[in-house]
Amino acid sequence: MAEAQGRRRASRQVLLASLWLALLILVVKVWIGWATQSLSLLAESLQTLVNGFSILLSTIAITSRYPASREVGGHGKVESVLALLLAALMGFACLSLLVVSAQQLEAIAQEASWLPVRVNSPLLQLLGVVIATNFCLACFQRYEAGLLENSALRFSAGHLFQDTWLMLPVLAGLVGVARGYLWLDPVLAMLLVLAAICNCWRVFNWQLPSVMRQIAIAPEALAQTIHQVEGITHCYGIQSRGVVGRQVFVEMRLILHPECLSIARSIAERVERAIRDRYGPVKVVIYIDSDRPKSD
Repeated sequence: MAEAQGRRRASRQVLLASLWLALLILVVKVWIGWATQSLSLLAESLQTLVNGFSILLSTIAITSRYPASREVGGHGKVESVLALLLAALMGFACLSLLVVSAQQLEAIAQEASWLPVRVNSPLLQLLGVVIATNFCLACFQRYEAGLLENSALRFSAGHLFQDTWLMLPVLAGLVGVARGYLWLDPVLAMLLVLAAICNCWRVFNWQLPSVMRQIAIAPEALAQTIHQVEGITHCYGIQSRGVVGRQVFVEMRLILHPECLSIARSIAERVERAIRDRYGPVKVVIYIDSDRPKSD
């Protein structure tokens, strides 16, 4: 239990630091995009917005102590409302960028007057620093994810790497615009809007199991599976949320035979393996009690 709490605290600190940096990167990207009037950079900023939102959800989930009103490893009503607000914001921003990009392409084709993209060396250098910072943050999250065995950090690191690679064609596009290839910016903006929509869907799809509030697996069925592991005298406080077959979050308390306390970690691993073999992907939080509670 102490080890699990230590990992949770460390994961929370990493997620909070990542959230702060993600917000800083988002602000810098939007500022550069607004200063240069670059639609592609504004569209790419949507990737960072979605990544930051995903980190926020993971931070809230891991910070909560899971009271009775909150599902195990999941989110409450506030986070669900925030998800709906993000979906509305993404819809408005994506539609606006697509319309403006189409208008800009039409203006370029007709050689009509329009507000040109303003590119200069200092802004490009600042954008390079942003890309390097994003890459370093992704590497840091990937390292900590392996160290702390945290799937949320691993998922976030993957999206940060994707965000970093998408910044490279944006940077190349801005250089191309400075050399006279004006059509690059609106075309890249359209492609990046589609990429942002796909990224947002992947985030919602990954977070969906933790948003679900209904009981995933009956406690009686879980107890039957748990008691198949030797060394357990009693299990109680069993809770499960999520979607069976995709991701299930399980929390429980176990009382072990006194002779088995020295191998508590091994027993916990066997319990998680038994549940995973029967129900598919799971995330299990196990608390080992020394004495049986007075009431179940």
